[in-house]
Amino acid sequence: MIKYYRRIDNRIVEIDGPQEDCWINAYPPFEPDQLNQLAEAINVPFDFLGDSIDINERSRYEEDDGVKLIVINTPIENFDVKMTDTEADYVTIPVGIILTDTLIVTLSSAQNPVLEWFVHNVIKNLQPNERHRFVLRILEKNTAYFLHYLNEINKRRYLIEKELYNSSRNQELSRLLNIQKSLVYFATNLRANELLMMKIKRGNLLQFSEHDEDYDILDDIIIDNSQAVEMSNVYANILNGTMDAFASIISNNLNLVMRRLTSITVILMIPTLIASLYGMNVRLPFAERPGAFFMVLLLSGLISLLLFFVFRARRWF
Repeated sequence: MIKYYRRIDNRIVEIDGPQEDCWINAYPPFEPDQLNQLAEAINVPFDFLGDSIDINERSRYEEDDGVKLIVINTPIENFDVKMTDTEADYVTIPVGIILTDTLIVTLSSAQNPVLEWFVHNVIKNLQPNERHRFVLRILEKNTAYFLHYLNEINKRRYLIEKELYNSSRNQELSRLLNIQKSLVYFATNLRANELLMMKIKRGNLLQFSEHDEDYDILDDIIIDNSQAVEMSNVYANILNGTMDAFASIISNNLNLVMRRLTSITVILMIPTLIASLYGMNVRLPFAERPGAFFMVLLLSGLISLLLFFVFRARRWF
């Protein structure tokens, strides 16, 4: 699906086709040859469009004949998309930002909240013809969504941990594993985004002057992205420690159960052994006495009771 937007009367409105100083936002599903037609209409390399919707594309930038491509990774919820991992709660997908002399194009392999925010919110003091500033706002909003989702992940982790205190079911452990996968995606792609923004800053790809206000904003975005990297690492370490702790608890509980079962087996072995001996077809002690059965039964019970108190003193029960 390809949509075209332009700022008219202080608001972003949808238009029918590409115009000068417009914003083109594209995401699946695409009709056959739709991307080819778009590439020819706006005179950009088709590879730029194809790379932007490749879910395995890494954060990078490229320039060809005055056309610039910036690829960043953005976070999305995975409940409906199910693109790269069928279990992780959150995943990341690439977003391609193509800059020409007359327009800006954004492409992604799925709808994502970062670009949807620009569609559904009035952008004050920002116009699509201010292409480099537009890119800066996308980077800023992208980092903000990473931070937002990291807070959501931490809340889910805390709730699952509370459930695990009263239950050791595989379901809760599986949910923790899904969260761990999300943190791996976040940490990896946040670092890639950080390297990309530092390269943009060093190479001045967005053509900011050193004393430009937007140059300082880019510095702030890099700092916020570094904070998101640290948060993802901290949450991942906490989660790893939690899963290791609960694995130790489960192993310890299993040892306790096995010890109790072994103790019960030993206790029950004594009556079984005595009953087996007195079941032999030979002369046995007390065989001629009338109360031999009850004497043997009492002896078995006393020995078993004695073993029970011994095991109880050793805290095996």
